Amino acid sequence: MTFAIHASGAARVAIDETVPALVHDLIASRITGGDAALWGPAAEAEAAVRLGWVEAISVSRPLVTEIEALRADLSSRGIDRVVLAGMGGSSLAPEVIAQTAGVPLTILDSTAPAQVLAALDEGIENTVLVVSSKSGSTVETDSQRRTFEAAFRDLGIDPAERIVVVTDPGSPLDVSARQAGYRVFNADPNVGGRYSALTAFGLVPSGLAGVDIDELLDEAEASLLEVAVDSAENPALRLASAIAATTPRRDKLGLITDGTHINGLPDWIEQLIAESTGKDATGILPVVLLPVSPELDAKPADLQIVRLVDDANEFHLREQHEGEILVSGTLGAQFIVWEYATAIAGYLLGINPFDQPDVESAKVAARGLLDARPAPTVPAFVENGVEVRVSDPALASSGTVEGVLDALWARLADDGYVSIQAYVNRLDVPQLQGLRELVAADSGRPTTFGWGPRFLHSTGQYHKGGPAQGVFLQILERTDVDLEIPERPFTFGQLIEAQAAGDAGVLAEHGRPVVSLTITDSSADVLTLFEAAQK
Repeated sequence: MTFAIHASGAARVAIDETVPALVHDLIASRITGGDAALWGPAAEAEAAVRLGWVEAISVSRPLVTEIEALRADLSSRGIDRVVLAGMGGSSLAPEVIAQTAGVPLTILDSTAPAQVLAALDEGIENTVLVVSSKSGSTVETDSQRRTFEAAFRDLGIDPAERIVVVTDPGSPLDVSARQAGYRVFNADPNVGGRYSALTAFGLVPSGLAGVDIDELLDEAEASLLEVAVDSAENPALRLASAIAATTPRRDKLGLITDGTHINGLPDWIEQLIAESTGKDATGILPVVLLPVSPELDAKPADLQIVRLVDDANEFHLREQHEGEILVSGTLGAQFIVWEYATAIAGYLLGINPFDQPDVESAKVAARGLLDARPAPTVPAFVENGVEVRVSDPALASSGTVEGVLDALWARLADDGYVSIQAYVNRLDVPQLQGLRELVAADSGRPTTFGWGPRFLHSTGQYHKGGPAQGVFLQILERTDVDLEIPERPFTFGQLIEAQAAGDAGVLAEHGRPVVSLTITDSSADVLTLFEAAQK
């Protein structure tokens, strides 16, 4: 088998009780056959134009030769550095594919000015930019494209020789890119972004970077034989049952990479599951963990652990991780199985796994702030160079960062979670991600971490559309570094600021508690946050 799953405890009971009914109702073959009615009348119209991913392997095969030919052409001209401008599903799958294959691919999925500048300064003379967006209207990707176009022209380079576009046919980007003479790859418009790993969105950037994408499709094709059939051994049916049908249901899913050869897969799974299921006040919240994360010792009753390993059938792993779900498989198999399992989980939860009704709200709020340009809100207080803003004045009554965090944790329900959102240049402060472990230990609840604005295209849907369980901690930075966006009335610094403020406003409107901490001076202020979390 290309994919193996071993479950014990409540997850195994859920499999035994749920899979027979799924097999009887022909759920797997109905998905394979494109049955849009599977998720109910309200979801049928959306599902009818979102099931193309079940045919992605065969549709994508002809792309392999084109991508390899373009890579050879670029290489012959000394163009060997690939930068990908894309958000959410347009960047997460290529990132996993390239990291697992061990090939360099620069992912630009941020609006932090210093991070954009770093992508420009690293070696633009030998760079090809892949602009990846279904609609082409994604503000982050559009801004990055404009910036690279200007940089190429400043060096006397024709952008048409250095920009490759991946988009849906007939999109505004498709039209403008062809008019500009750019090389364009069209993806299947009947595939949503988070299900697009094996379409042009996943294959073009990773293939140009040097990944053997033909082998990746071979891996996926082998697994398709297992997940497309109505069988009690179908790994997608088993996985969906284990993550969505326990009694009582565990609505948080801890994802741990433990010795597997696949690098970064939990981040891709996080978007797929959170954006697909987090709606109608229900859903499954993925929590990316480390093998030493506090949640593994605390073992919250509402947290189901999935451990990604290289051999789920090893006996010692079964004994060591009782109550967990162990999965293993090739990368292509992981993509296919998780996509099927997520669609099936939507069926089990009674929701539409293909829409994202609450993602647009944060975008609208950010656009409104960019248009209106209101004066920055006054912080509740400032401590050691950290500005503190809160959605509810009562959260700031202590006058200290430590006290604010304690007040935020006090808003947690027994089934709550903490979401840390870092709107910073992550190249400068990768250690900030370590705050997740400290907050999880301090709050005593499952804690997620997302780089802004990237997470807005993934877990952002769950935050607004899922259960009202979360409390939210934003980390922002104030820096002298900024970058103009050609032909736009705002800078990257203003954009990322508006995105953070817009999302905080939408969360507050939904009744979610929000604390925003703005670092105003030096990396020493990051230590202040760590110290407050540890206390």
